[in-house]
Formats: sequence, structure tokens, C-alpha cells
Amino acid sequence: MYELMIETQFSAAHQLREYKGKCENMHGHNWKVQIVVAAEKLNEIGLGMDFHDLKRISNEVVSTLDHAVLNEIFPFTEINPSSENIAKWLYDSIGKKTEGGNITMSSVTVWESETASATYYE
Repeated sequence: MYELMIETQFSAAHQLREYKGKCENMHGHNWKVQIVVAAEKLNEIGLGMDFHDLKRISNEVVSTLDHAVLNEIFPFTEINPSSENIAKWLYDSIGKKTEGGNITMSSVTVWESETASATYYE
């Protein structure tokens, strides 16, 4: 099994509903995102997936969050836009665009600061 990883970022504001702390107030982060996919085999030229394609697909999804208020974007209108929920949403959304063929999602890690992150994987 091979794993391929890219990183990207976005800037966005959010608030954690019913948090009972300062994060319940609207605030922003410069989020970093790590996307990891797995390939069981390589193609005829020795690639699991072209990094260019993985970046393009990932950035199509991540760009919908950039410079946004996350609480105003579905599903975060209904669930808290926590790092954990953002990681799962990115995992599911990017996974839909990469399914079929040789690639499966491994994990998505979302950093809201240099020292705090959440990872989702199945």
C-alpha cells in the first residue's frame, strides 16, 4: 500500500455554539489541512495518483471554506464547525471526488493553530 499526502490551507471564521468559553465568540484561524490518500498499486508510469490531481480536487473542496464564516456553510449551519467536524467533512467531500479506481481516503488532519489539530480517518 502507498500513501500520498498533500497540504493546503484556508482562512475562516467560526464560533462553537454552546461551548461555554471564549471559542463561543466569533473568531478566526489560518487553518492548515493535510490530506492523505492510499493507493494499493501504482499505474503504468509508477504513480499512485498525480499530485497535481490530488491538489486540484482538494483545493476545489477547501476553497469553499476560504474567507468564509463556517457557521454559514452547510453542514456547519447544523453542527459545530469544530476542527473534528471540519476534518470529517473534508474527508467525506474529498473522498466523493476521488472514489472509484485506485485511490481511497486515508485521513484528513486539520490544524487550527500550530499546536492543535484533529484527524479523521476510517
